[in-house]
Amino acid sequence: MSPPEGGSKGSGHPRSFEVDDPETHASHVSPPEGGSKDSGHPRSFEIRVSQPVAVLGAGAWGTALAMAAAAAGQDVVLWARDAAQAAAMQQLRRNLLYLPEVPFPESLAVTGDHALAVAHAEGGLTLIASPVAGLRQALLALPQGRAALWLCKGFEAGTGALGHEIARAVRPDTACGVLSGPSFALEVAQGLPTALVAASEDAALTAAAVAVFHSDALRIYTSSDVVGVEVGGAVKNVLAIATGIVDGMPTAGLNARAALITRGLSEMTRLGLALGARAETFMGLSGLGDLVLTATGELSRNRRVGLKLAAGRALPEVLAELGHVAEGVLTAGTVLERARSLGVEMPITAAVVDVLEGRLAPTQAMAALMSRQARSESAGG
Repeated sequence: MSPPEGGSKGSGHPRSFEVDDPETHASHVSPPEGGSKDSGHPRSFEIRVSQPVAVLGAGAWGTALAMAAAAAGQDVVLWARDAAQAAAMQQLRRNLLYLPEVPFPESLAVTGDHALAVAHAEGGLTLIASPVAGLRQALLALPQGRAALWLCKGFEAGTGALGHEIARAVRPDTACGVLSGPSFALEVAQGLPTALVAASEDAALTAAAVAVFHSDALRIYTSSDVVGVEVGGAVKNVLAIATGIVDGMPTAGLNARAALITRGLSEMTRLGLALGARAETFMGLSGLGDLVLTATGELSRNRRVGLKLAAGRALPEVLAELGHVAEGVLTAGTVLERARSLGVEMPITAAVVDVLEGRLAPTQAMAALMSRQARSESAGG
């Protein structure tokens, strides 16, 4: 489980990437002498091609990324909370619960021993693949000073906190960030082309993500706008439910879908700006990209929830049939509460909450949105 010395498999020499602007596929482990962030010149960093990686959480997304890293030549340990599930995955070489279609790469190791998985990634990359509800505890369970990227998308129920706010509260001196973007776990596990963004204020951490995952099938961009990337990842799930509702209504068509996605992106951006994000982030992978995929892709759980609600199904029945977490259902109310606390108007999100909580039928929610007072397109709401 330990990485080889030096760099690439073929040459034995480390590879070099150049870092210029955020949202590039640039990377480092430690900066070279000379040059600075503000010098105007790209910085070059040497990285090890093979690194020890721990993925803490064996749901669909954690499993898919563990498989992608192992396929890219990394030394990966996947941790499953359930020891019996871990043993079954190690023996059967696939995750029968979440990704039964795709066998594991030969080198991927699976364990139910949390301490072993965490120790394995010392000096490498640690990824937390828990839901938002488990992020606080997952961070506290790491050794002091251990840097980590999380994969979850959403606001924490009760506190309304995003991932970076949770990390700031429990691990204020630790480098951390998020890996996000338009991606279905099954396609990543199958090695189909995908692009993601790693966001952190710590350039070394985003560089490590590039070093671990960047491959022929998986392209990693970097960003320092953690807030924007997290807001995009959280709100798009709510908007995907809305799009599913519209697509499932016989009285709505493709024009309505386009309008909803566009105005939904506007809502997402307004909330992000109020929280300190940069506007351009919402035109990128974690904003527009993830929204389009989740709102229109047939593998989207949140979209399927909306389609079934539009067909007159009750929410508990829909969720029981789904069998997996639909993040938009869990986070919609919290998104709306956070927006209202900041004075940000989010009418589509509010309509989704009304439908989920049984105050409005889908047709009534659509009618309420369409009857809102006319205004400038650039105005809020």
